[in-house]
Amino acid sequence: MALKLGAIVSAAILAAGSLSNASAQSPQQQANIMRITLSVEGQVLSATLDDTQTSRDFVSLLPLTITLKDYASTAKISDLPKRLSTAGAPEGTDPSIGDIAYYAQWGNLAIFYRDWGYGRGLIKLGKLDSGIEMLQRPGPLQATIALSPK
Repeated sequence: MALKLGAIVSAAILAAGSLSNASAQSPQQQANIMRITLSVEGQVLSATLDDTQTSRDFVSLLPLTITLKDYASTAKISDLPKRLSTAGAPEGTDPSIGDIAYYAQWGNLAIFYRDWGYGRGLIKLGKLDSGIEMLQRPGPLQATIALSPK
């Protein structure tokens, strides 16, 4: 009995170590993390972008001042000055609250403040780290998006 219990505890410790190692990021992955700020009506929100071609193309536009408008009581959207690369992007995504996405069909940015179902043509760029409640305000909002200093 004690031998079985020892084996179970050892297996649990090994499994926990594997999980923590799997979630750890390599120095290369950490170097590729892109953080941005959104200055919205005097409040600064932070976000982390995924390391994708579409996100890197978005970052190349920054700093960028846009007007975020309500869309379907679910997201704030804005046109972008140019279409972004969709190379290697999935056909769509199922965004959740706080997700920042590019809608390829319209060429615009969408920041979701409510859950939305799967959208063909939606490409996730990243996620807000804080401040989602700011985007839940009704009406258009002026925003400046910039790359965060490292």
